[in-house]
Amino acid sequence: MIKNILLTTFCFFSLCLFSQERDIEGSVADKESGMPLLGVNVIVEGTTQGTTTDFDGNFILPSVQESATLVFSYLGFKTLKVKVAGRTQFDVQLEADTESLDDVVVIGYGSSSKRKITGSVSTVDSQSIQDLEPINAATALQGTSAGVSVTPQSGAPGAESNIRIRGVSTNGNSSPLIILNGAQYDGGLNSINPQDIESITVLKDAQAAIYGSIGANGVVLIETKRGKRNQSAVVSYNTYVGLQETTRKLPLLNANEYVLLTNEKYANAGQDLPFTNLSQINNNTDWQDQVFETPTVISNNVSIRGGSENTDYSFSASHLDQGGIVAPDKSNFKRTTASISLNTDVRDFLNVSANVFFTNNRSQGINSFGLGSVLFNAINIAPVINRSQNNLDGTIDLGNEVVNPLAQINNTFNDFESNRLSGSFQAELEYIKDFKLTARYGFNSSKLNNREFFPEFNFGTGKVFNRPVNQVDLDQQDFYDYTFDLFNTIEKTFFGELDVTNTTGLTVFRSHGEGLFGSRTGVLRNSYDFADLGSATGVGEGNQTNGSFVSEFRRLSYFTRFEFDYQDKYLFSAILRRDTSSRFGPNNSTGWFPSVTAGWLLTEEDFIGTNDILNFAKLRASYGELGNDQIGDFLFLSVLSGEAEYLFGPDQGLTTGQALGPLANPSVKWETAKKLDIGLDLQLFNNDLDITLDYYDNTREDLLIPGIPTSGIFGIAAPGSSAPTINAGTVKNTGFEATLGYSKDFSDDFSFSINYNVSTIDNEVTQINGAEFLEGGQFSVGQQPPSRMEVGLPLGYFYGLKTDGIFQSQAEVEAHPSQSQLAGVEASPGDLRFVDTNGDGVISQDDRTYIGDPIPDVTMGLNLSFTYKNFDFSAYSFANLGNEIVRNFERDQINVNMLSRRLNRWTGPGTSSTEPRVTTGATANKLFSDYFVEDGSFLRIQTISLGYNVPVENLKAFGINGVKIYAKVDNAFTFTEYSGYDPTASTGAPIGGGIDLGFYPLPRTYTLGLNVKL
Repeated sequence: MIKNILLTTFCFFSLCLFSQERDIEGSVADKESGMPLLGVNVIVEGTTQGTTTDFDGNFILPSVQESATLVFSYLGFKTLKVKVAGRTQFDVQLEADTESLDDVVVIGYGSSSKRKITGSVSTVDSQSIQDLEPINAATALQGTSAGVSVTPQSGAPGAESNIRIRGVSTNGNSSPLIILNGAQYDGGLNSINPQDIESITVLKDAQAAIYGSIGANGVVLIETKRGKRNQSAVVSYNTYVGLQETTRKLPLLNANEYVLLTNEKYANAGQDLPFTNLSQINNNTDWQDQVFETPTVISNNVSIRGGSENTDYSFSASHLDQGGIVAPDKSNFKRTTASISLNTDVRDFLNVSANVFFTNNRSQGINSFGLGSVLFNAINIAPVINRSQNNLDGTIDLGNEVVNPLAQINNTFNDFESNRLSGSFQAELEYIKDFKLTARYGFNSSKLNNREFFPEFNFGTGKVFNRPVNQVDLDQQDFYDYTFDLFNTIEKTFFGELDVTNTTGLTVFRSHGEGLFGSRTGVLRNSYDFADLGSATGVGEGNQTNGSFVSEFRRLSYFTRFEFDYQDKYLFSAILRRDTSSRFGPNNSTGWFPSVTAGWLLTEEDFIGTNDILNFAKLRASYGELGNDQIGDFLFLSVLSGEAEYLFGPDQGLTTGQALGPLANPSVKWETAKKLDIGLDLQLFNNDLDITLDYYDNTREDLLIPGIPTSGIFGIAAPGSSAPTINAGTVKNTGFEATLGYSKDFSDDFSFSINYNVSTIDNEVTQINGAEFLEGGQFSVGQQPPSRMEVGLPLGYFYGLKTDGIFQSQAEVEAHPSQSQLAGVEASPGDLRFVDTNGDGVISQDDRTYIGDPIPDVTMGLNLSFTYKNFDFSAYSFANLGNEIVRNFERDQINVNMLSRRLNRWTGPGTSSTEPRVTTGATANKLFSDYFVEDGSFLRIQTISLGYNVPVENLKAFGINGVKIYAKVDNAFTFTEYSGYDPTASTGAPIGGGIDLGFYPLPRTYTLGLNVKL
């Protein structure tokens, strides 16, 4: 009886239990793209019961209890838990775990986690690049990376940017090393499609010592996008169209104001007035309106990315067409790119990958920066001249340089084209457990074809641009380089607490270049259509020239890096690299570059730990020595690159031959950068707030300096010869960096992030051997160089006369030290009053002194973004503070136009203390002084973007998995007191930078864009 009751009860509960189990099915997709995910783990929590999704993202799981919880997990995505609760169908979407993905940082010949990295690095991810969507990838570093300064070389289409990491440390090439997918990349970043970039990492300290003799200026590591494993092909199409305009026009004198001040100039000098009948002034030409236009920029990009269980792939293609805001028909840039990436596991122990990129750049350009540029002429030409007056004879005399800028544009003909193929092929073999051998071959092949035509044209009597005969110039250049890396990586754990990683290998680099140049006069019909060497008719010396070059450079490197991690809290690494370079002589061809870094994870200590406020803390330090070999080839040898004329006999005349070029220096060697960094990384408030603090000291020794004075008995004054390049200087940069980032998801509908970074720079030259100072730069015509390198002062500081107001009366002139040595005449009331800095009672060129510094004291960036439901907003800004800039776009000829500030000139006692009088007479007012030096500080709102993501559920029926529509403004606002076009104007030269010669301004661009995913 009892047995029957127990049996019945057991059967009842079994039936009930069975009735609570059910078969379930569903699908898993990527929340961002909507694409199905292959291989997602679907597990019943607390059990071993589970399955994985198939190629279409579908899964079936039989006999699941109604009270169970399903756990969906997938590498690179956040784990999702869902209760069964009576349901049988589950269509879920997984969200990318950005924190997990960002945790891996590329550091050169390997990677590390952000948690355990011991060097100072900055990383810009693909989301920031997507928000900015720059034309030039270098722009993505502006204001997003502490200690990294990016200034454009010009606002003209296709112009490159100057990238400087933690200041300027050398009088030579200060550009950082670019590594693209592990291989050295010497092309400009404007040749890379920004939409192909996954991340940009900047190595700023001794961690870059793994690159030895080429890492002293810092290293920029670029990784491109790849497909995702276990994902169906995702097709993306991105397009945008923008309208460009200049951000400002300079306040120049109009015709009436110009006539007033010009007549006043002549009257103050006691000369006849040039404009006696004002009723005959028929023109009031706004030359800036004539040269500035509002062209478009159009971009199209398509990509296909995906992968199977063992393979991922990526293909992309793009085309960019940008017109210039000055003469878009003659100033434009077209970039076409294509890339292919393939990564596959051939076996469990063997992985191979390939990345290949092709870029075609084609551009036309005008004279855009410097004395004689189009904007220089638009600023200086008189407004009383008609726009159609191509030959300025019969108009007011503007000197021999200033011409009609429209005629200059019409007579500009050129075409520059480059084709570049870059790539890398890599194989990784795990030949023993924890032992991996990597072989990588990277290459760059580029071909440049340039053609320029200078038509016969007369701009007016005596103009330097006049051409009595036409001329065509052609040149073709071919460059090829390759990098071969072979390195072994060992990862072992000892005693259960000590993780050791060793990377040891070698790198072989070779670069080869060659080119042909030719020019010829007599182009048929004086037309660009016939501008070719073969059809031109010029004969004889001077009417046809040719030349060629061949370059060769090789480097062999060995390196090793040990990384130690003890108890997951004590970190240490040591790097040693040995480089042998063909740029240096046998006695100095080999250099050794060591570095050490260390880190201490404070929050892993029991006496510190973590809490609700402090989640993570790491103290780190690094010190190392790196090199810089950015000089010409074979400077240690005597090369016949000079010119000479020889007399072989009294009846044979002169014979042109060759002579020694720059004097050889067999002892020349690389510059050495000694880098110290101490940093602190913090995460606070549930990891919502990230703080990074750094102190750095970069000292560059043995600067490679050409032109140190040498005795003339060595023949350095001969054509083509010069003083040798020697190691003769030291520059020191010190400063602090701070980066603060706050990011939080307040709800499913709203998230917010803000990032701020600030960096200080203190630059000082501490040594120059063989010279008191070095000069550089250009101001006006015929004046002494305005920039210097001198011990105790910043590199490239401005050296000129210091002013102290304006003489208000003759009594003030007579009471002041004489200024007659400056211009050959004594000063008059209304002239600039210069300071007698040396106290000798006379104002002369010996009174020149420090009057400004082109290097900013502080750089910073502030970037914010938020999302609300389907809307997203982002804004990026950056600023420079404490630097000066030289205003050098005003020609010092008598009759040129002037800035409207000159209306406030001195006209009598008390009328002005800042603007000197106007006159045609000789004065010292035009000599380089702090009158021409302005505060170059600025704050720029770089990008403002607003986007709307169309709900996916409304699009899937059409096979569309995502649509984003956005509007964006680039270079939106610039807040500055500088009176020129752009406060970032600079030649980029270490000695001579910060001088505005008529900078082509960066355009403001209004953009509408569309991103579609299929």
